[in-house]
Amino acid sequence: MVVAVVFLWILEIIDTILLGWLDRLGIHAQEPTGWAGILFAPFLHAGFGHLLANSIPLLVLGFLILVGRGGALRMAWSTLVSMVSSGIAAWLLTPAHHIVVGASGVVFGWLTYLVARGFFARDVKSILISILVFILYGSVLWGVFPTQVGVSWQAHLGGAIGGVFAAWVMHRRAARKVSVGL
Repeated sequence: MVVAVVFLWILEIIDTILLGWLDRLGIHAQEPTGWAGILFAPFLHAGFGHLLANSIPLLVLGFLILVGRGGALRMAWSTLVSMVSSGIAAWLLTPAHHIVVGASGVVFGWLTYLVARGFFARDVKSILISILVFILYGSVLWGVFPTQVGVSWQAHLGGAIGGVFAAWVMHRRAARKVSVGL
């Protein structure tokens, strides 16, 4: 996770040197060619303050996913689903002529993935992590509502939905086994 976050900081330094040129690779809302930005937007940020706001949650939540059951495979799946769902929501719901960048959609996806994983997996470790994550970051979930100008609640909402979906897909079997065994 540290390497991934360092990579994001290097990209932001390069973007600063290029006077924000890389940010053009973000999601161009409601534009037919804007879909390509879904792959790039989570790696780009609108300045160092924006990146700093995402760095700590990326480190903490990413670490908690990696130490859980499945490690890297579940990390990759939850990241991919969160990126895509966040990007689609940002593309569809953000007003036209806006460019959306940032990893906060992934942050929201990981947050809801970790909380939902405890519900679906129903094992003690996952439940404890869910409770810890909700205590630490639960208030952040208000970010799925349009409360702050310039912050993409659309990407947050899409990422949050994607995180729950990823947890459901990966952990529904565990929940089903528990209920069948009763």
